[in-house]
Amino acid sequence: MPSLLLGCIAATHGLTSVTATAAPLRILMLAPEPFFEPRGTPFSEYHRIKALVEDGHQVDLVTYPFGGDVTLPNVRIVRCARPPFVHGVPVGPSVRKAILDVCLGVTAFRLALGSQHRYDAIHSHEEAGLLGVWLSRRLGIPHLYDMHSSLPQQLTNFHFSRSRLLRRTFEWMERTTIRESRVIITICQELQDQVRAMGAGERAVLIENVMGGDVDEVPGPGRERLRADWGLGAEQPVVLYTGTFESYQGLDLLLDAAVHLRKRVADAVVLIIGGTPDQVAAYRERAAQWGAPVVCVGQRPPEDIPHFVDACDALVSPRTAGTNTPLKIYSYLRSGRPIVATDLWTHRQVLDETSAVLVPAHAEGLAAGLALVLGNPHERARVVEGARALARSKYSREGYVERTRRAYQLLVNGSSHVTHNTPVPVAHVGARSSKLP
Repeated sequence: MPSLLLGCIAATHGLTSVTATAAPLRILMLAPEPFFEPRGTPFSEYHRIKALVEDGHQVDLVTYPFGGDVTLPNVRIVRCARPPFVHGVPVGPSVRKAILDVCLGVTAFRLALGSQHRYDAIHSHEEAGLLGVWLSRRLGIPHLYDMHSSLPQQLTNFHFSRSRLLRRTFEWMERTTIRESRVIITICQELQDQVRAMGAGERAVLIENVMGGDVDEVPGPGRERLRADWGLGAEQPVVLYTGTFESYQGLDLLLDAAVHLRKRVADAVVLIIGGTPDQVAAYRERAAQWGAPVVCVGQRPPEDIPHFVDACDALVSPRTAGTNTPLKIYSYLRSGRPIVATDLWTHRQVLDETSAVLVPAHAEGLAAGLALVLGNPHERARVVEGARALARSKYSREGYVERTRRAYQLLVNGSSHVTHNTPVPVAHVGARSSKLP
């Protein structure tokens, strides 16, 4: 996008125009996740990488041995070794994840110290931040920490451990990473406030995951055909949930609410996308026992999700714990469908009564909110328009790109002020396959 146009858009969103760094950077990125899988952090990493390569930077991404390859210019995916007894990794802390993190560290170490080309910066995500700090010291280059969540809070959200020693270890990891990183990217106001409280606010850049789960559009089957494929009537009221089945997501609450919803809207159904095969099978069994009007379709490719959104009448986020904003909320804002969400800080830091129906975090409250948007066209239209206005004013892709540039200018120059460099076009650096030769 021409720098003048980007500057005008940035001014509209309350930003100072920031151009790309003077020369494209060679970045070593550490992502301790299965990249790419259609879930929160991998989506966030994908859009971060995409913004960087659009400015001409080259990214070598070190990640787990699981996930699908993606094709982006100037990106090379380097997968760590897979231990013979590890065939996948769940969301959140786990012993398998710790083992894979060791493998990722070995791969990153070899790549960083044995590469024929010197790296200009290290960009790490989640718990790889500590490794990134160490490598940046060893190589004498700046480190950027992409903070998607609070590491100690993960222990609580995922019910992994109540060990005080482990919690103190996670707290030390987080404090050290934040203290020793030149720049910290936070993805929600809660994390920004946390970093500021640690005394690193001047080095922190808030960049919400405004792209959510957005992917390039592909032709779909159409609303009526998709509904028919899953046994749904053409005019049947459909509520859509997309996401993982972790306990903090509130799937138990949603199941209970679906039972109450049936009493208010007789033919309503809740369509659920996500979950492992075992999780989906268990959820279907419980839904049948409870008499809940639920249809589980399992995991779907990211490019299918917009078609399911088009086929539904309302979107729901029943999260019951945590403080990070669900990544899907940003996509929901632009969807043209009303959002019903639990009235918790995890949602409140983005949504309010003008952009969503916020309800108490109990089954009757959630059912009442869903019934309201399904049965009241005026309320539905009001919330949809409010959500679109919010997305336009605060959560645009232009603002996202601008803040990413700001973070990298702070990383390279120690300043986020305007420079007079010319933005670097993507074509400046030759495209490379995302797969290793």
